[in-house]
Amino acid sequence: MSRYRIPGMGRVDPAAPVSFTFDGRRYTGLRGDTVASALLANGVHLMGRSFKYHRPRGPISAGSEEPNALIGTSRGPGRFEPNTRATVQELRQGLVTESQNKWPRLSFDIGAVNDRAYMLFSAGFYYKTFMWPRSFWDKVYEPFIRAAAGLGKSPTEADPDTYASRYLHTDVLVVGGGAAGIAAALAAAQSGAKVTLVDENPEMGGALLSDPSVRIDGRGSWAWLADQLSQLRAAGVTLMTRTTAIGYYHQNMVGLVERLTDHLDQPPQDAPRERMWRVRARQVILAQGALEKPLVFDGNDRPGVMLAGAAQTYLNRYGVKVGDNAAVVTCHDSAYYAAFDLVDAGGRVAVIVDTRDQVRPDLADAARSRDIQLLTGHTVTATGGRLRISSIRVNPVRNGRVGSGRRISCDALLVSGGWTPSLHLFSHTKGSLTWDADSQTFLPRHKTEACQIAGAGRGLWGYAEVLADGVTAGMAAITEIGRSAVATSARVEGDRPGTGSSQKELPTDRSAGKARAFVDYQNDVTAKDIRLAVREGMRSIEHVKRYTTNGMATDQGKMSNINGLMIAADALGKEPPQVGLTTFRPPYTPTSFGAFAGYHRGATFELTRKTPIDPWAEAHGAVFEPVSLWRRAWYFPRPGEDMHQAVARECRATRASVGIFDASTLGKIEVAGPDAVEFMNRMYTNPWTKLPPGRCRYGLLLGEDGFIRDDGVIGRMSPDLFHVTTTTGGAARVLNMMEDYLQTEWPDLNVWLTSTTEQWATIALNGPNARKVLEPLVEGLDLSDAAFPHMSVAECSVAGLPARLFRLSFTGELGFEINVPARHGLTLWNALMESGKAYDICPYGTETMHVLRAEKGYIIVGQDTDGTVTPQDAGLGWAIGKAKADFVGKRSLSRPDIVDPNRKQLVGLLTEDGSRLEEGAQIVLDPNQDVPMKMAGHVTSSYASDALGRPIAMAVITGGHGRMGETVHIPMPQGTIRAQITSTNFYDPDGERLKA
Repeated sequence: MSRYRIPGMGRVDPAAPVSFTFDGRRYTGLRGDTVASALLANGVHLMGRSFKYHRPRGPISAGSEEPNALIGTSRGPGRFEPNTRATVQELRQGLVTESQNKWPRLSFDIGAVNDRAYMLFSAGFYYKTFMWPRSFWDKVYEPFIRAAAGLGKSPTEADPDTYASRYLHTDVLVVGGGAAGIAAALAAAQSGAKVTLVDENPEMGGALLSDPSVRIDGRGSWAWLADQLSQLRAAGVTLMTRTTAIGYYHQNMVGLVERLTDHLDQPPQDAPRERMWRVRARQVILAQGALEKPLVFDGNDRPGVMLAGAAQTYLNRYGVKVGDNAAVVTCHDSAYYAAFDLVDAGGRVAVIVDTRDQVRPDLADAARSRDIQLLTGHTVTATGGRLRISSIRVNPVRNGRVGSGRRISCDALLVSGGWTPSLHLFSHTKGSLTWDADSQTFLPRHKTEACQIAGAGRGLWGYAEVLADGVTAGMAAITEIGRSAVATSARVEGDRPGTGSSQKELPTDRSAGKARAFVDYQNDVTAKDIRLAVREGMRSIEHVKRYTTNGMATDQGKMSNINGLMIAADALGKEPPQVGLTTFRPPYTPTSFGAFAGYHRGATFELTRKTPIDPWAEAHGAVFEPVSLWRRAWYFPRPGEDMHQAVARECRATRASVGIFDASTLGKIEVAGPDAVEFMNRMYTNPWTKLPPGRCRYGLLLGEDGFIRDDGVIGRMSPDLFHVTTTTGGAARVLNMMEDYLQTEWPDLNVWLTSTTEQWATIALNGPNARKVLEPLVEGLDLSDAAFPHMSVAECSVAGLPARLFRLSFTGELGFEINVPARHGLTLWNALMESGKAYDICPYGTETMHVLRAEKGYIIVGQDTDGTVTPQDAGLGWAIGKAKADFVGKRSLSRPDIVDPNRKQLVGLLTEDGSRLEEGAQIVLDPNQDVPMKMAGHVTSSYASDALGRPIAMAVITGGHGRMGETVHIPMPQGTIRAQITSTNFYDPDGERLKA
């Protein structure tokens, strides 16, 4: 048993020792310990170094708000994690831990030289220090800052762990498993509601685990707690420990992260390390309790200085006394109970220093009965000790004046500045706060979500009051969801109510400029820094935060925000509510990237959508490329072929006979309803009223600015049904745009929009023999040119499958697109391949499709357009309904800048030397102008055309439509290339081949 472990105390298991290492030295703790409690039991208070000054630091808390005791942990090969809170990390056999931000060792850190030069590192020093000389930034300042940044070391190996994610729907979600949360959950559960209770600790109970002396309903608090948890399980309540509520989002969604295996000696094979829960609750009850505030005074950061409530937790929950000779400094009654517990357990408390002039008589009497010296109306002005506190200097304060001090020896200093309700999750909802002048803190006020706040989280103190409030919150929650129950409050004996005064920083006998009174422990922000920020013009609390970095640590300001606010308000001469708080943002505590990623890692990191024909393409050697979220066959090389050879062959085969292409990724939207044609007229530039069922039309979609957003062929299946196709990457965008207009601009239209992209598999047949391949498989439809001309659509049967058959072409050849239910896509593909054997049918990929479409001058939205191209710029003025009264973007098309003839316009390019241009290459009109040259445009598409026997390109050029036949110049590293401006339609300009 270690020196500071008290036999018979705590909830740890004395029969289960656990071995671990810290900075290479082996220690022994007990099952149920955290790293912090185990190290404290071994007399180790020094656990880390601060960020800026590298000052020695030990744990100040016992929970997730800890800013000091951040360590690196290794859980096995590849399982290293920096900045783990030692106060939260549970011991496991063989756990390897190490301190951070030190060199060469924790007890002797070279970086502590910064502490000697602290006058150079005042608030905002980086804004002032690194400005001059400017030339130093790249070679001196930036490398120095990057080397100094951060506390821990980033992992260098891939994370081998797995992470899970789940959804949960519940009637009532209770966040916080303390007294209020348990009372609320049990009250709600008695109504028969589905209730979920979560707590971030390994055990439910909250402050009750640190207060075994309190009696509830005639039993000790631990016995009462065990009974209540048993009743909750019997009532069907889901109890989730080691589960942190990291964020509270709109419509009562709460994000939870559950730690599953970090505490296990041997985690099960492939068991996830953490699980992210996305919870939807009809009612949320926030019972997160309150956070104890540290006191701000000179030397308040030495190892051995910790919150009184934390010392009480280490004693009663872990059986660890934090020192042999403790001292207490406080302005709140709660610290007395911690001192009494320590003495009653056999420890010693030399003195209680209370900044208040008067304290409750019963507390004073209880202190004297335990031989604790009580000094009211006093302050602490300094601490002594290098790697652990050894003494404090205590001074009387009379009429605001600090008297002469005296030194008192101690090896631990317990501090308490009162308590602040935990408001982080409530603030995530944008709920408003109100300032309570009596308790000098913010409390929840206006709620924006369906939630209740219970217990210390709304400023209540004492177990009797908190338990009753939990019951009230639980009853209110079930009433809101239409249920009812009868609940009773618990009877509390030996309650520990408390009050206190509020302090900014404690009065000192030193000059304000020399006192090192820390507000933010991790970032080394002092009270002097905050006052300096105000003097230097920072009036907003947000500006003060960023100028000083106060609250920008891993604890998210839990330990520093309220003290920083009080000091800033005092410096500004304003009341705290006039200054306000900084914004609390998710996550509540630092959360691993793995928990957010969940299953999305490696091959599943980014969703890859595959078409029904993808397995066939993979089996036949296709090379794939990503297109939007889809994996698409790029080309199908034969043995010995490179990409260019394969694409040239596919182009030749398609133009000579027949090619087959998987077009399933095209976006598809059904526009249905009595007002469908009116909706189409308003959305697209083209007219649709006179388009008869069974016919198709090219559709062009603009934004309000008149620029092209998307395009596609649209078939009218019936008077009130349109089959709309979009680009592969534009499917979701177009649907969102349609829904936006339908719901906000034209809610009077009787129209329904349905995404059918994944419902249909689409296969394109192109080439002179396309009809011959398709005809044997089609039932009930004449495919002749007279009966089924270009731009027709029909519902029929193909290969015995129900289909929507379009006659259209994106290659300039005779073409058909067959849409069948996605589950039949591969069956249809195989049937077409079998039918096409006699015609040497050739599968082709996206690269060949791009070449074939470019030869015809067909645009690709997003490649030949860039968000600033109009229909006229792209040569698509014919797609605008001249007689239409209105459509999206119509007004913008008449703007002077839109009709300017010198806009960049889409044209074709043929190089004089037959070389192939690079896509994106810049174009100039005069190659002899001075550098930098004036760019007239750029190349949008460029391909080697087998059909034309030469490279072709498309480009946007200033006034391009009026420059036909002119020569432009493309400066390239190998020299300037000359090219002639031509039409974009390079192949079969009269379109005879697609009419065959």
